[in-house]
Amino acid sequence: MGTEHSKNEGRSSMFFLRKGPKLPAWEDALLSGKEPKSLLKRGLRYVSLSLIMKGMTSAPDFLWGLPEVQKLNLSRNQLVVIPPSLGKLDRLVVLNLGGNCLKCLPKEIGLLRNLKVLFVNMNCLTEVPAELSLCRKLEVLSLSHNCISQLPLSFTDLTSLRKLNLSNNRFVQIPLCIFALRSLDFLHLGSNRLENIAESVQYLVNLQIFIAENNNIRTLPRSLCFITALELLNVDYNAIQTLPDDLYLLRRLPRIAWNPMDKGLHIAHNPLSRPLPEVIEGGLDVLFNYLREKKEHN
Repeated sequence: MGTEHSKNEGRSSMFFLRKGPKLPAWEDALLSGKEPKSLLKRGLRYVSLSLIMKGMTSAPDFLWGLPEVQKLNLSRNQLVVIPPSLGKLDRLVVLNLGGNCLKCLPKEIGLLRNLKVLFVNMNCLTEVPAELSLCRKLEVLSLSHNCISQLPLSFTDLTSLRKLNLSNNRFVQIPLCIFALRSLDFLHLGSNRLENIAESVQYLVNLQIFIAENNNIRTLPRSLCFITALELLNVDYNAIQTLPDDLYLLRRLPRIAWNPMDKGLHIAHNPLSRPLPEVIEGGLDVLFNYLREKKEHN
């Protein structure tokens, strides 16, 4: 009789288990019967949650019930979409969505008014929602390695933005809204389809690092020479034949640089007209003296 009772109890337990919503295998393994809040790490400054490389194809529903999260890392998964529920996490300061399969971002991302750092690099984005410009505290934004060809004009409102990575996309020209981002000190536009750099680049007066390597740029604008804060200017692998005479004004460039990580002027792999290649071999001081003398004689 006791055995029969045990069997009935077992069947009853199985019935209740089947009745509950079945979690995806990866989500079930993630929680392992624990409360979602147990996954949170409480540091000195931020409450964080890292779900990097979990094989997720969709964001777990329990996420949207954790409004205290300030740093969220969902990178290097297989996420195809981020639901509108993202807007519930309005305390987020850092959000990493890099290395997924996202084709778009929800407009509710504009509800993340405390967001300072956003990585959406290495996805499949073709556009960026205008609502992102509502994240007025945003300081760092990486959209590299996507399929983006333009940005919303409303990006002019991102006045706190200091670092912007748009490399490896499909930009044919630098979006006009970028020239209004006066706080930028880092701008990466490498590996796009740029054919020129607009004279308006001079408005980026705080720019220290400007990378435009591997494009189709034929000339550098004279106005670029007035961004005297520049410490690294990388225009390697373009179609540049001449250099502006006022380039010597960029006195914070320390050298002709060959290592991608080095500060200085990167001008390699361009069809520079003679005698520029020979002059450059003498170093930056020799180049600047040459350009200064050339200007004086003109």
